[in-house]
Amino acid sequence: MKTVDSSQHIGKWRLRFVYGVAFVLFLVAAGRLFYLTVVDKAFLQNQGEIRAVRTESIPATRGMILDRRGEPLAVSTPTWTIIANPRALWKMPSDPTIGVGPEQEIKRLAEVMGVGRAWLQEKFEANKKRSFMYLRRQIPPQEADAIMAAKVVGVSKTKEYKRFYPAGEVASHVVGFTNIDDKGQEGIELAYDGALQGQPGQRSYVKDLSGNIIRGIGAEKNERPGENIELSIDLRLQYLAYRELKAAVNEHRATSASAVILDVKTGEILAMVNQPSYNPNDRTKLEYEDLRNRAVIDLFEPGSTMKPFTISAALMSGQYSTETTINTSPGYLRFGRFTIRDAANYGVIDFEKLLIKSSNVGASKIALSLPQDAVWNMDYELGIGSPVGIGFPGEASGVLPSHPKWHPSEIATLSYGYGLSVSTLQLAQAYMALANGGYRVPVTIFKQDVPAEGKQVIPHQVAKDVVKMMEAVVQRGSGRAAQIPGYRVAGKTGTVHKVGSKGYEYDQYIALFAGVAPASDPRLAMVVMVNDPKGREYYGGEVAAPVFSRVMEGALTTLNIYPDLPEGLREVRLKTKKLPYQVAQGS
Repeated sequence: MKTVDSSQHIGKWRLRFVYGVAFVLFLVAAGRLFYLTVVDKAFLQNQGEIRAVRTESIPATRGMILDRRGEPLAVSTPTWTIIANPRALWKMPSDPTIGVGPEQEIKRLAEVMGVGRAWLQEKFEANKKRSFMYLRRQIPPQEADAIMAAKVVGVSKTKEYKRFYPAGEVASHVVGFTNIDDKGQEGIELAYDGALQGQPGQRSYVKDLSGNIIRGIGAEKNERPGENIELSIDLRLQYLAYRELKAAVNEHRATSASAVILDVKTGEILAMVNQPSYNPNDRTKLEYEDLRNRAVIDLFEPGSTMKPFTISAALMSGQYSTETTINTSPGYLRFGRFTIRDAANYGVIDFEKLLIKSSNVGASKIALSLPQDAVWNMDYELGIGSPVGIGFPGEASGVLPSHPKWHPSEIATLSYGYGLSVSTLQLAQAYMALANGGYRVPVTIFKQDVPAEGKQVIPHQVAKDVVKMMEAVVQRGSGRAAQIPGYRVAGKTGTVHKVGSKGYEYDQYIALFAGVAPASDPRLAMVVMVNDPKGREYYGGEVAAPVFSRVMEGALTTLNIYPDLPEGLREVRLKTKKLPYQVAQGS
């Protein structure tokens, strides 16, 4: 009987022990669960998010670049980029017997992408420890959908924007371009990259092993598109100037060229073109030299195109009037071993004939009779030697030498455009001020609703008198090829010897023409520079003036600027347009 009681007692004790152990295990499990869900919750959530949650940047649409009439010069189009998670791919289960594993996934991906399997596998192996890798960037939606349809483990797509330039090479030096990451590299794209970029958005989501989005987490932060930029460029004039400049470079086998058109009332750049150029939509064969915006970067001596400003300084001094004459005999001027020459002995000439004949001796004698810094001050007030300030990367300031004591030969050479250097844009700025009654307004690449405040740098009457003299250069002098049917044109030619490593190269030239139209009330100023024309024609009046004529004629017509040449003179003037003419040395 006692034995039975002892057995029952032991059984009850064992049962209680089991219950006790179970209870303790329950407490341990409950405690652990409490610890994981309450105490260590943040850590676990963070670890889970690291493994499954992804935060993705939502790219912002880059702002458009437009011409003054709203024509697009740079736009962004949505594309897809294929990305991969190599780490996830290599961690997937592998069973070659049923065709499952990283190698099999890479094989399927290579087939759908149309690339070599060995190359793709090597790429994945090289990035085995990484969780992000680009496979193909900025591709059309159809191509991206075909790749995603293969459902390769770790492969997904993300949205990007690709820049497109409708005007191509015509406006490439103005607009510039972006790289594959949508960052500005040249031109307006670089100079105003911050404004164009916008602010990217952000979103978080959970992805499975194959890269498919399971669900979103939290609220999205919306992206902010970049600002649109409206330029002063008129694409119609830009096309016209580009076409004619390219034709001239081909015809004369020139090394390079540039041209700028300015609105003389507002300072707006209506066209700015260069040769050689490049296509920003296809940069596979891009040469570094093609990137140069030569109109604002390349410097040259302006030569005889500076003579109108020497005359302006003379008229402003009060020592001269429009009727004053200068004796240029015997056709040369000596400074020790240095001699300044004209093409012929022009004898006694007035200011108008000085410009028509492009007399270096006449310009030198005028400058030497003035205070030694008179010509320098005139050039400085016109912006020579200072950046124009339109915000372009690499803009050159030019060179306007200053001396505490000037040597007479330095004053003389400055008077006819040697010993200083300018860009095409700087020279156009100077002619713009002359055409605008001597009132210089800031040059801008942006469309202006209201002209910016400027400065009177040349008295109004002096500017009018000089423009009238320049009109005679086009009527009867070296600029006759710049004439335009129905319009009065004023301008000045220039033919400058290029500077080489050992001084001036007497078989290499820069051909220039700077002019304004209509001469009765100028609205446009234009400068054409052709570098190193290789042929029998190399003078500014032969090479650059015809380009000016064709482009300016189209520009005046396009902008509906009414002809100012009297009806009876139009046909007579046209007959003399292409007649041969005597060109003075340096003109």
